[in-house]
Amino acid sequence: MRPVVPVALMTAATLVGCGGHAVKIDPKAQPVANRWNAVLATPAGLAGAIQVRGSGWLAPDPKDPAQSKAHVEITNAAPGGVHPWHIHRGQCGNDMGILGPADAYKPLKVGGDGQAKADAELPIAMPAAGEYFVNVHASAQNMSTIVACGNLAPPAH
Repeated sequence: MRPVVPVALMTAATLVGCGGHAVKIDPKAQPVANRWNAVLATPAGLAGAIQVRGSGWLAPDPKDPAQSKAHVEITNAAPGGVHPWHIHRGQCGNDMGILGPADAYKPLKVGGDGQAKADAELPIAMPAAGEYFVNVHASAQNMSTIVACGNLAPPAH
């Protein structure tokens, strides 16, 4: 006879240790140590008006090292909003131009829960050095207003 109680206790302890939420593992996710990573926040000038948060990354394409993949996710955005986004050279507040073709970045479409995510496939190799950041624009008609920005930290080598 197999010990049913210890297995049930281990399962319960695992769920409690994870805050009672099931942990999802995405087998397609890029390894964190191999990519540039950013935490996005609303710039100080808009604090109090909006508080968009999020994350983004830039990673090599696992199938083609001459290309790279970019990803962004935001939360606490206005439901129904459509926000263009890009990875740029430079740092938040010091824009030195979009990395790759602008049309490779499909806009974020915010759902009823205030969340959105998007991916971009860039026809360039992932940079080995430099300064880069992710920004999210207010709208296609208001590209000069940035609702979220985050500097990309280089991969751990």
